[in-house]
Amino acid sequence: MLSDLEVYATIPARDINRARKFYTEKLGFTLESETPAGITFRSKNSRFMVYPTLVAGTAQHTLAGWQTGHLEQDVKDLRSRGIVFEEYDLPGLKTVNGIGTTGTSRAAWFKDSEGNVLGIFQMG
Repeated sequence: MLSDLEVYATIPARDINRARKFYTEKLGFTLESETPAGITFRSKNSRFMVYPTLVAGTAQHTLAGWQTGHLEQDVKDLRSRGIVFEEYDLPGLKTVNGIGTTGTSRAAWFKDSEGNVLGIFQMG
């Protein structure tokens, strides 16, 4: 069954060269492989692919997220690399300085170079 397999995120990019630069320079990932189908990055024990498509950036929800134990420090580090965090004021979610709290968990969201929403979160 699927529950026995690792999950593999795929993230769309309108401009694959711009996305490559963003994921390597802004987020610090190392390019693992590149094919005409897309570029693959390793993230700890998993991988994700950024693939070319004309519909990148159209999703209004989080496409990928990373779990951390040091949310404030990671937000600070990403900001120093030029990442701008989203601010939300929605029913059930309000961010303060880019960080939102839901129950005992906290998270921060930002957009990649293609307009995709990505997040980092810390479980309570």
